[in-house]
Amino acid sequence: MGDFTRRTKKNQGFTLLELVVVMTIIAILASAVALSVNKYVKHARRARAVQDIATIKTALRLYEVHNQSLPSQEQGLAALMQKPGGSPEPTNWQGPYLEKMPKDPWGHDYVYEVTSDGQCRVLSYGRDNQLGGEGDDDADVTEDEK
Repeated sequence: MGDFTRRTKKNQGFTLLELVVVMTIIAILASAVALSVNKYVKHARRARAVQDIATIKTALRLYEVHNQSLPSQEQGLAALMQKPGGSPEPTNWQGPYLEKMPKDPWGHDYVYEVTSDGQCRVLSYGRDNQLGGEGDDDADVTEDEK
């Protein structure tokens, strides 16, 4: 009976080595999950930026239908929120065309450019807020992205 008592007392707890091994396995699994979630968060930011750009472009098309022209580079996206001054003067401004002007997922303003052929382009410069960039966070986001 004495041997049985000693064995159960000896097997009642975990050794320090066993606890360290379990904690290491949990840390490795947690790291893998965190990396996977981070990848999806980056993808979601880009998807939100593409959706915001599509919404802004729709508002710009409506502005153009009402006023027979797009806002100038100087008038910018603010022309969607309040009637702009300057040229081209809006002939039939019926805004605001957006409930509120969104910021990109990184907290920056969207960029509005009027191209040489009179078209417009809306984009986000990404997390670094600079033209160009690489990777999911720093690369520019345009309406062409799917």
